[in-house]
Amino acid sequence: MIRNIFIFAVCALAVPCLIRAEISTPQLPPNARVAIIGDSITEQKIYSKFIETYLLACTGRKDIKCFQFGWSGETAGGFAARAENDLGAFKPTVATTCYGMNDGGYQPFNDNIGSTYEKNMRNVIANLRSAGVLQIVIGSPGAVDTKFFASRTSFGDKNSATGYNDNLAHLRDIGQKLASENGIAFANVHDMMAGAMPKAKAALGGDYDVCGKDGFHPGPNGHLLMAAAFLKGLGLDGNIGEITVDMKGASSASEGHRVTGSNGIASVESTKWPFCFDGDVKASSGTRSILAFCKFNDELNRLILRVKNLDAAKATVTWGAESREFTREQLTRGINLAAEFMVTPFNDTFFILMNAVAAKQAHETAMIKSMVSNFRSFANDARLDAEFAGALETLKRKLLAKQEKLDAADRTILIPVKHAIRVDAAE
Repeated sequence: MIRNIFIFAVCALAVPCLIRAEISTPQLPPNARVAIIGDSITEQKIYSKFIETYLLACTGRKDIKCFQFGWSGETAGGFAARAENDLGAFKPTVATTCYGMNDGGYQPFNDNIGSTYEKNMRNVIANLRSAGVLQIVIGSPGAVDTKFFASRTSFGDKNSATGYNDNLAHLRDIGQKLASENGIAFANVHDMMAGAMPKAKAALGGDYDVCGKDGFHPGPNGHLLMAAAFLKGLGLDGNIGEITVDMKGASSASEGHRVTGSNGIASVESTKWPFCFDGDVKASSGTRSILAFCKFNDELNRLILRVKNLDAAKATVTWGAESREFTREQLTRGINLAAEFMVTPFNDTFFILMNAVAAKQAHETAMIKSMVSNFRSFANDARLDAEFAGALETLKRKLLAKQEKLDAADRTILIPVKHAIRVDAAE
């Protein structure tokens, strides 16, 4: 890891544009406890829901736990002040942070904004390490929507969205620098969103929002881009699995998938699920519409079907209730089922799980914002009165017990999904 960071730093100095690259990080450690930290965009509990659902369903691991720490209106300095108190309820070993949207002050960038953000983010990193966090992913701020970010007098006669995205890009570079200096991972949320936005608007129209109708609180489409940046920062390789259907022999599959069947038919039982999408292909209110403008399926959601011994030039693949035709060359090379099929046999169970994750995260927001964070106000009373301190600890344990109960209930949904694949040679 140290050698890789050194190489990155040298390359970044030689080629300035490489400042936008991401530092890779190893897979999540065993029994990872992931804190998802940020401002109101995090408290929307959409990208955090996507991350947690992915970690539960798509990795095939049952040892990962997540907790959402979003706080509306917060800056990096605000979290630095509450980190020790609030993180103690969950004791994370892994953390992602997403600050900068409020830190930029909704005005053009200046040196004071940059220095304040850098100082506060250094404190965040130090406080995370003091809390026992071993693996940190520093996320850049996202972007503002080029159509819907309202005009602000602070930008004078210049375009406000262009001006504030420039500010956020400066904060992105500071986050990248801190990640490199500290040997930790970086999630380039800003470029993920700013890169997809012009392509999506060109194809779907200027009224298609990527960063939200208010200009900076994204819908599910933008949050999928954010989740992708963080999942990459966490070191996820995107390999959901490979299934091989032999037209003249037995089917087979990789780890996470048990398969029976032969001669063009596979009956599969999967403990690793592909990520599933919803919504209209042109609507920002769902995740499906942004897929054409990012690499989510290629980089994070590969469930590959390969077909052997197909004599015909084409074949029809039936997966669940949907059928599609592919060439022999495509099937020999492998197709990504998660990308090629609009509705998958995993959809129903996947969205049941995602809704359960959302309910758990809603409890976490109330637990931290309404109760645990306010315990700081009684720190002196707790020092002077052991019984009072014990009462606070009892309340914290009760709240965490409910969170753990919700987490356990979510995991009961993680049953193996049975599905079938049929390949019929085209005449």
